[in-house]
Amino acid sequence: MSVIGHLGRDCNVNSVNGKNVINFSVAHTEKFKDAAGVQKEKTTWVNCSWWIDRTAVAQYLVKGTQVYADGVPEVRSYQAEDRSWRAELKLRINTLQLLGSNNQKQNSTSENTAPVSTTPSSEAFNPDDDLPF
Repeated sequence: MSVIGHLGRDCNVNSVNGKNVINFSVAHTEKFKDAAGVQKEKTTWVNCSWWIDRTAVAQYLVKGTQVYADGVPEVRSYQAEDRSWRAELKLRINTLQLLGSNNQKQNSTSENTAPVSTTPSSEAFNPDDDLPF
């Protein structure tokens, strides 16, 4: 499953049983027209978990950053505080690509930077490396 959207808040990095996991949520917005032809939007929040040794990318996973994420979907059901049953969609990330940012924190030179694609490996993540395209 793939999702494109903006991060709703800064990611957080945790260590679980000695392994690193980066958690973040992505707002995927779909635009469509209803039966009357009126333009509508539907936003689906996808909670993402990326189990990866290289956590340097976490500094770029901040609120507003647009990402493309691909991975294995999981649905988790749980009982809420009000005793009702709920479900959440989670995506266990295999591949992540940074697409851009809406943040004012980034300087103007980053607006023209090519997207950085990262997949789990032993190589260090470095957004300043030359890209092969």
